[in-house]
Amino acid sequence: MYDPTIYDNLKVAFENHVYDLDNLDHKINITNRVDRMDFSILKKDFAIQFKLVEQPDVTAEIVLEASLEDLAAEILEESGKFPGCSLLLRFYKHVQNIPKQCDEIEQALNGIWESDIQVTQTLSFVYKQEASSYLDIIEVAIKPKINEENIDEIADFLDHVLGTLEVLNEI
Repeated sequence: MYDPTIYDNLKVAFENHVYDLDNLDHKINITNRVDRMDFSILKKDFAIQFKLVEQPDVTAEIVLEASLEDLAAEILEESGKFPGCSLLLRFYKHVQNIPKQCDEIEQALNGIWESDIQVTQTLSFVYKQEASSYLDIIEVAIKPKINEENIDEIADFLDHVLGTLEVLNEI
């Protein structure tokens, strides 16, 4: 019989919570979903994007990943290994005043999230078009890896994501 992995259980838990925020609570609109197995590096990843219903200018994306090493350590029950999943948040926001807004974004994220994060902002624009705004892709890497012991924390985690969306819409 098939025994679901940590990744499978976390993916289902995240899906359930996020879809409840869309279908039952009507707080968000889900805009995209990816469920992929990358055969070139043997990695599984799941991503789901959504926006606040009342503030659709900023998009959030939750990315859950399981590497080959983590999947193998779990399936083979390797002693001394602590398998889990990587969790990454991405926010997509347009900015006009790069130094001011990017600094405000970084300060806000560090204030909302615990100290075990790494924030990266990547700016882009379409070449040969007047750059009145730049797309800021804000990545928040959550450390350390998570596992099934963290399932009870998903609701609080999503509350933080929704709070972050509200703050980013104000910047």
